[in-house]
Amino acid sequence: MLIIRPLQNTDLDALYKMTQEAGKGLTSLPADRELLQRKINRARASFEGRCEPEASLYLFALEDTDLQRCVGISGIEARVGRDEVFYNYRVSTLVNASRELDVHVRTPTLNLSNDMTDTSEICSLLLSASHRGGGNGLLLSRCRFMYLDDFRSNFSEKIFAEMRGVSDGEGRSPLWDALGSKFFDMEFSEADVLSALGNKSFIAELMPKYPIYIPMLPESAREVIGRVHQNTEPALSMLQAEGFNYNGLVDIFDGGPVVEAFIPGIRTVRASFTRPMELLEGPASLDVPVSERVMVSNRAFADFRVTTIPAAWVTPDSVQLPADVAAALRVKAGDELRLAPLKDLSPNGPRDEAEPEQTKFNRPLREE
Repeated sequence: MLIIRPLQNTDLDALYKMTQEAGKGLTSLPADRELLQRKINRARASFEGRCEPEASLYLFALEDTDLQRCVGISGIEARVGRDEVFYNYRVSTLVNASRELDVHVRTPTLNLSNDMTDTSEICSLLLSASHRGGGNGLLLSRCRFMYLDDFRSNFSEKIFAEMRGVSDGEGRSPLWDALGSKFFDMEFSEADVLSALGNKSFIAELMPKYPIYIPMLPESAREVIGRVHQNTEPALSMLQAEGFNYNGLVDIFDGGPVVEAFIPGIRTVRASFTRPMELLEGPASLDVPVSERVMVSNRAFADFRVTTIPAAWVTPDSVQLPADVAAALRVKAGDELRLAPLKDLSPNGPRDEAEPEQTKFNRPLREE
């Protein structure tokens, strides 16, 4: 069985191994044991209410209960830009015109921005290669929206995600090589790690405050602005299906796009519903196709747990769980649980919904 639960100290070794497998360029989860331990400590303090809600970091582990091992992670940063200034580039257009010469020129530019300050960020999505497919990535990503739904007062109404930008097998970024490296005497990977550690003051001290004229950059750099790393395409696809759209901002290091949505408009939130739990007697099989599964959460703040069950276990009046699933979720008969479709809408759910709006990304994306 696969269960979403809060990240624990015992997950450090498995998490470190996953970050090593992910390679360079995963900003929020570099392969650094000390940094990962600090993140776990902060997450534990957040779930246990030992830090202010605005300063919290909620990290969720995907545990394979058969292996008794963490095989994935995802997270929510309650607010960004409170202690350290949060930077992006806004892709803008500068217009110059001369009536006398009959010239009208539109020039795309990059402008340093702090627009996402005090906004909640979904982050740190990483799934072990051994568990990709079968809807596991969907569960790992979408469980966060169930948490946001039940504990909205801890987050901003607008939610965003920074997507990993284009880099090569050695972790080199075309945008960094063409732009960032001209102002910072360090490699892309070093700047990325410093940023992940929270040491972002160097950005304000060294980055130019004036607009960067995109046409003056080499073609290799221009091509990657607003594009995602090929390994990130499935994650972007999932967020687009949830209603997230490109907001015109990109990462200052690798040019990866920033996508955003408002909590009430997120597909999982709109499609979710609650049911009281009843104990299901007799044998019950969890082995059904992804399209016939629904997510179910225990709605607990400190011990949040989510798994997937067959949609057939959901009735108009209740959700029926066998004893082993109820024990894994740490719920009992009568508890009010939240449910949401894993992929397609459950026939037992509430109203139908419209398809999410088309995004501004025009490239083909891989489905999970």
